[in-house]
Amino acid sequence: MSKTVPRYLLNFILLVLLQVFVLNNIQFSGYINPYIYVVFILTLPFETPKWLLLVIAFLLGITIDLFSNTLGMHSSATVFMAFLRPFVLNIIAPRDGYESETYPQLKYYGGTWFLKYSAILVFAHHLFLFYIEVFRFSDFFATLLRVILSSSFSIILILIGQYFYRKDTKRF
Repeated sequence: MSKTVPRYLLNFILLVLLQVFVLNNIQFSGYINPYIYVVFILTLPFETPKWLLLVIAFLLGITIDLFSNTLGMHSSATVFMAFLRPFVLNIIAPRDGYESETYPQLKYYGGTWFLKYSAILVFAHHLFLFYIEVFRFSDFFATLLRVILSSSFSIILILIGQYFYRKDTKRF
């Protein structure tokens, strides 16, 4: 456990920097905003206690909020996603359950499983984030289109990142 803490701390810092300095500056006509910092919550170990998962999600979200000046929107959406994570993991669990010493990553459970897992949670995160940002239902369909397009683009970036991570298994 103590060996993984520095790795997760480094991943936390790198994902925040990537999100804040690169991906927050990408907008395609206001409809596609990639948010891949959520991959940090997606790839935490299965054994992570629920309370710790929520605390980490809050810290990740509030860090993005501080850099983005978004007043708690990312922290609330990330905590919502972390709250849903154990339920989603139970719903899509393999028949024999999750193997010990594995993580919720593409290299352990395959593309189909990881795509379902990440799509559900990323869509939930983006749905919460964009509707709390707009905070009205008068633009319901425009916001829903933004959620779908941004979720799709974010999931594609997350899958690409997982394939790169999959190739290099002895990095840490």
